[in-house]
Amino acid sequence: MDTISIQYCFTLSSGSQKVFHLRLDAKTLDLIIDSPCVMPLWTNLDFNQCPNCPLTSDSHPYCPLAISLIDIVEFFDEFISYDQIRLSVSTEEREISQKTTAQKGLSSLMGLVMATSGCPHTAFFKPMARFHLPLASKEETIYRATSMYLLAQYFLKNEGKTADFDLDGLRKIYQDIQVVNTSIAKRLGAWTSKDSTLNAIVLLDLYARALPQVLEDSLKDIHYLFSPFFNQG
Repeated sequence: MDTISIQYCFTLSSGSQKVFHLRLDAKTLDLIIDSPCVMPLWTNLDFNQCPNCPLTSDSHPYCPLAISLIDIVEFFDEFISYDQIRLSVSTEEREISQKTTAQKGLSSLMGLVMATSGCPHTAFFKPMARFHLPLASKEETIYRATSMYLLAQYFLKNEGKTADFDLDGLRKIYQDIQVVNTSIAKRLGAWTSKDSTLNAIVLLDLYARALPQVLEDSLKDIHYLFSPFFNQG
């Protein structure tokens, strides 16, 4: 099976390292993971299940998103959000290295994992996961999310389906993600007393909440970048 490999290496202030080797199915972009024999209680689907979750315990006894976070949560339970780390992310195309906080590095990793976890609500972000940009700013995230969504509308239009160029569907996607983030935070809050993973979710949720509210203004701010297109004869 063809796979896409992405490596997250966290170098701690002590000099020790923790490396997460992520493998995605090259066709489905699903995260390939080895599930533990005994699942933690907080991974049960009905444990603080998202109120907008379309899955049922009969077919999915465990939350796919929670399963994908097990190793990450267990490792970062020893850290607090402002601990300084050096994050190095390696993909087939490039390597990015930056000194940052545990919260920001973890948030970047969790965003990638959540998009490819198998959660129906986060699956819309698989194209962004395929062209992953670690430690993306709010502005970069808005640019990438809107570009991804509009390209999806182009493909829908070519298939004879209704395209949404007003971005209403993108707003709905992010509204659903806010619900997911809140519920995942409840799952983790019931299990861990440390703040690094919880604050990483909070950081992701800030982006999720910001996009629907500032979408129009943010896009107006970058309108000038596309002036060459407006000047075509």
